[in-house]
Amino acid sequence: MERKYKVWLEVSEGAVKKNIRTFRGLLDKKTQLYTVVKSNAYGHGLMQFSAIADKAGVDGFCVDSVVEGVKLRTHGITKPILVLGYTLPALYAVAAEHGITVTISNVEALVAWSKAKAKPQFHFKIDTGMHRQGFQLEDLPAVIKKLVKLDIKKYAVGIYTHFAMAKNCEDTAFTEQQLAVFEEACALFKDAGFDNLLRHASATGGTFLGKEFHMDMVRVGIGLYGIWPSKELEGQLGNAITLTPALGWHSVISETKKIKKGEAVGYDCTERVMRDTVLAVIPIGYWHGIPRAASSVGSVHIGVKPAKIIGRVSMDMIVVDVTDLPCKVGTEVRIMPLELARSISASPYEIITRINPLIHKVIVR
Repeated sequence: MERKYKVWLEVSEGAVKKNIRTFRGLLDKKTQLYTVVKSNAYGHGLMQFSAIADKAGVDGFCVDSVVEGVKLRTHGITKPILVLGYTLPALYAVAAEHGITVTISNVEALVAWSKAKAKPQFHFKIDTGMHRQGFQLEDLPAVIKKLVKLDIKKYAVGIYTHFAMAKNCEDTAFTEQQLAVFEEACALFKDAGFDNLLRHASATGGTFLGKEFHMDMVRVGIGLYGIWPSKELEGQLGNAITLTPALGWHSVISETKKIKKGEAVGYDCTERVMRDTVLAVIPIGYWHGIPRAASSVGSVHIGVKPAKIIGRVSMDMIVVDVTDLPCKVGTEVRIMPLELARSISASPYEIITRINPLIHKVIVR
């Protein structure tokens, strides 16, 4: 079959469904499973991944913005959608129109929400120690007094926090401390009459730590894409739990050539080969999401073997050493996000979320 794309992504429906079953197996039946699809579903394609997850039976979706939530709604997603990030006050009415729940994490947001003509439902965000978004525990008595005066119980439907260090089964002290603070916050709201709030704290890491951290709902992101949130958890649980990567990132060899020992490759002649070398040009670069930091240190896979990047990563091309690899123009190349991350000491999250969203995606069934 003739190729129409020189760079493309494949998203495995089977892998996504398998990962969802894996996480369902960790939860009590009463605990809801929301999938986090912010940042273009971690590079996997917002609509493509969400359609698979919806079909596979997740209970809801977490996004970063109302814009992402509206895209889900316009593509047929009817399940609950929670915006985790900051919502501009001008978009409260849009959220309300589309039945999208937002996060209220500070007094300023609460005041702006109270003035909105059309009000969406919301979850309270509590800062229990990560110190990003959220009301702090000592501020809650005064905040709750304002809430009671506003009479907003029908709009307040959830309360949550985020664990900062839930990535090691053998070191849960800080996570337990955060959970204790969160439970104290929940008690304050319950005493004020907010007794039907959906409580949640765990992302992928917390979900792995145990049911005591699950509460009413978990927000699983990286795990549903088949990637471990930390080396520690993979080492501790990898023999018992299997995660299946859902993403395949592909390109092709567009040109090959031979150069002599000592000749330089790429912009600024930053790397010279130490032997007579066969090079392959691959039409993928930092525009597509290959980090420029991978210059001279990263690699791609041709067949089952790695091919090292030689010289600078260009905007739309890389050059790799294929001296010892059988290949030709048209040979398929695989880009391995986890290996790229390791080669430049980066987080896998950073690599996959920076994959260009315009790259063509194929659902593999």
